[in-house]
Amino acid sequence: MRLSLKRSLVFFDVETTGLNVQTDRIIQISTVKFVPGREQPNVCTVLMNPGIPIPPEATAIHHITNEQVKKLPGFPAFAMDLEEIFTSSDVGGYNVARFDLPILAEEFRRCNIAFPAPGTKIVDVQSLFFLKEPRTLSAAVKFYCGKEHAGAHDAEADVRAAVAVLESQLERYQELCGTVDELHSLCFPEELVDFGGKLKKNGRGQTVWAFGKNRGKVVKDDPDYAKWVMKSDFPPDTKRIIDEILRGKRE
Repeated sequence: MRLSLKRSLVFFDVETTGLNVQTDRIIQISTVKFVPGREQPNVCTVLMNPGIPIPPEATAIHHITNEQVKKLPGFPAFAMDLEEIFTSSDVGGYNVARFDLPILAEEFRRCNIAFPAPGTKIVDVQSLFFLKEPRTLSAAVKFYCGKEHAGAHDAEADVRAAVAVLESQLERYQELCGTVDELHSLCFPEELVDFGGKLKKNGRGQTVWAFGKNRGKVVKDDPDYAKWVMKSDFPPDTKRIIDEILRGKRE
C-alpha cells in the first residue's frame, strides 16, 4: 500500500442483523491489518452467532442465514482476539465512521472492552470518495458530458444541464430501457415509502422507520414516537403517511 504508516492500520467491515448500532448485532467481521515494515497484510474473517434472529431483509443483503450461525459462538468468544488485532492500530474502511466503528464499539462495550482507544485515527474511504468526487450538478456535467457547467446556479442553465446529464446517462448505461417507470423505480426503490426517505417497507411489508434510533422498527408499534414525529419538523408527505398508519388506513 502506498501509504506511510507510523503504526498498524486495520481496515474492517461488518455484516449485521440490521442498521441500529445499539440494538443490532454483528454476524461477520473481516479485518485486513497493515503493519509497518511488512509487505503483506494479515487477514482475519470471523462468522458468529449474533444472539438475536437475523431478519429476512438482512439475509437478503448479505446472504447469511440463521441456520448458518445457530451453532457458532457469539461475539464475546472472539472479543479478546479482536481486541488484540485492533490494539495500537488506526482503523479504516468504507463508511466505517458512521456505522462499522460505532456498532463494533457497542459489541466491545458489552464485553467491558473500551474501543476505540483514545487517539485512534480513522481513514474512511467513503469520506475521501465524496471529498474528491463531489456529487454536484457541475460534477455530473463534467463526468457525463465532458465539459464544464458554465452557468451553474442559473435556473435555466441548471435544468438544461440536468437534461443533458440524463441523455448522457441513457447513452452510457444501455441496460436502462429509458422509461419513466423504470427510472422512478431506480430513484425511489420500492421499499421507500415517502419521498423524504424517512420510511421504508421491511421484508414483511410493514412500514418501518428508515432513520435514527428507531431505524428498522415498525412505525405502528410505537405510536408515541410516531406522534412526536408528527409534531416535529418533518416533510408533509412523511407526516401524511404516518397519520394514515396511526388511523389504521395503511400498514
